[in-house]
Amino acid sequence: MHNSPLKIHFFLFLKLPAAFWCGVRVKLITDDKCVVTVKHRWLNQNPFNSIYFAVQAMAAELTTGALVMTLIKKSGKNISMLVANNMSNFSKKAKGRITFTCYQGYLIEEAIQKTIATGASETIWLKSVGFDEIGDQVSEMDFEWSVRLK
Repeated sequence: MHNSPLKIHFFLFLKLPAAFWCGVRVKLITDDKCVVTVKHRWLNQNPFNSIYFAVQAMAAELTTGALVMTLIKKSGKNISMLVANNMSNFSKKAKGRITFTCYQGYLIEEAIQKTIATGASETIWLKSVGFDEIGDQVSEMDFEWSVRLK
């Protein structure tokens, strides 16, 4: 996958349709960061009139996973990736448009280079933080990714 929001949206539609239909959208992706948004609407709400936690997790995971996929592609090697663990913290109701961002592309590059050099599996924790439209943090999610040569 090339680091283009349009290609990632097509990937979502084909491979992660729940995220696509819930409104998870990539706004920006570079080698260093990924920005994903999701807007509160009927399809992704919980009974408390905010975005369901699993939808927030899909958006947050996509910020980290899209970076991992992009940097694996850039490496030119056949590398597998897998979420091994995750942790979440919710601090405010997620209403309106929520923007999740991961700025840790440099950690992914280091892990990929290590797994290429050693052939051993590498794990990294990546953080994605979600903010609402007025700038208040609504959630923070950490995902432990494992990468290894196939």
